[in-house]
Amino acid sequence: METVVGLVLAGGEGRRLGLGAKALLRSGGATLVERAVGVLRSGGCEPVLVVVGAQAEEVSPLVAGAGAQAVVNSDWAIGLASSFRAGVGAVPAGADRVVVLLVDQPGVSADVVARLLAEHRPGTVIAAEYGDGGARHPMVFDADLARAAAELAEGDRGARAYLRRHPELLHLVDASDLGSAADVDTPEDLHLLQP
Repeated sequence: METVVGLVLAGGEGRRLGLGAKALLRSGGATLVERAVGVLRSGGCEPVLVVVGAQAEEVSPLVAGAGAQAVVNSDWAIGLASSFRAGVGAVPAGADRVVVLLVDQPGVSADVVARLLAEHRPGTVIAAEYGDGGARHPMVFDADLARAAAELAEGDRGARAYLRRHPELLHLVDASDLGSAADVDTPEDLHLLQP
């Protein structure tokens, strides 16, 4: 049996939103972090790791309650890349694939994850595309490609530097009929939390 690890990046403090850690926001009766864990598990990932940082003492119990493992990133304030590195660093050695999801995308469904996993082929990176032609989360990596991408990550960019160096590895899968990549970044985005 292959091991598909789900990885939720949930370490940020939501500075632009100004409401504390976005992982703690609620959508459809659950926090965003609980929802993200459920999406990955229902989509075919086990185990699920969640990188926590801002308000980790509040987020971590929710992660455990959802059946996932918290990975504490003490460098979360540096940016998303540090959470990506911390999360990938915690992926078990024997894992085959890693599915990366951002905590602040309530429009991503388990069906999106399942479709991406079905389309993924060894030696590639699969990203969702939602009708705009751009690579969006979730993304599916071979575990070794995730580790290579994490080594190049800096600032608020996760795998971007790696994928720019290796564009031939990236394949997009249309998920516009199953969800949305819209993220909750500013107060104007709070409507996205409505079920």
